[in-house]
Amino acid sequence: MTHYLHKGDLPDDLDLGSVVAIDSETMGLRLRRDPLCVVQLSSGDGNAHLVQLDRTAYDAPNLKRLLTDPKVLKLFHFGRFDIAMFLLHLGVLTAPVYCTKIASKLARTYTDRHGLKDVTRELLQVELSKAQQSSDWGADSLSNDQMAYAASDVLHLHALRTRLDTMLVREGRMDLATACFAFLPHRAALDLAGWEDNDIFAHM
Repeated sequence: MTHYLHKGDLPDDLDLGSVVAIDSETMGLRLRRDPLCVVQLSSGDGNAHLVQLDRTAYDAPNLKRLLTDPKVLKLFHFGRFDIAMFLLHLGVLTAPVYCTKIASKLARTYTDRHGLKDVTRELLQVELSKAQQSSDWGADSLSNDQMAYAASDVLHLHALRTRLDTMLVREGRMDLATACFAFLPHRAALDLAGWEDNDIFAHM
């Protein structure tokens, strides 16, 4: 399991394949208050690539190209937040996407526990540590513990997708899930446009 830290952007020659797991680390969970600090990616081969962004410019053309590549499926867990952060700070709308949290909510209706730690424990029998979840991601350099935590958030998403797809097909909900994934970037755009706390589909 190898962790790379690329300052500012992905390397020019890095090929992560057609399906890439992605997550981000920020200084908090408020879209307009808290900056985007780190983006982590994995092709599903057991390696994670960490990009510590230059927050003075957010100039990361290779990362932006990957996020918008129509031939590359981007895997997230609660992608709504990451996609909104990328749109706000990097200026790109990420697509196409797959969200394991949405897939879990549609497939695992027997539980209300859809956090990454819970889903990974049940479906993969892997215990994730969340000890570094609340830490200083804006630091000049990341600790080994921070890098290991960031990597763990993407290393299992490919396997989760496989397990959740099997459940979605079994329950006849794959088409519904696919439609939700297609709408997710637009849901993130709505968040940034001021509708983050409102359900526009609600009666009231």
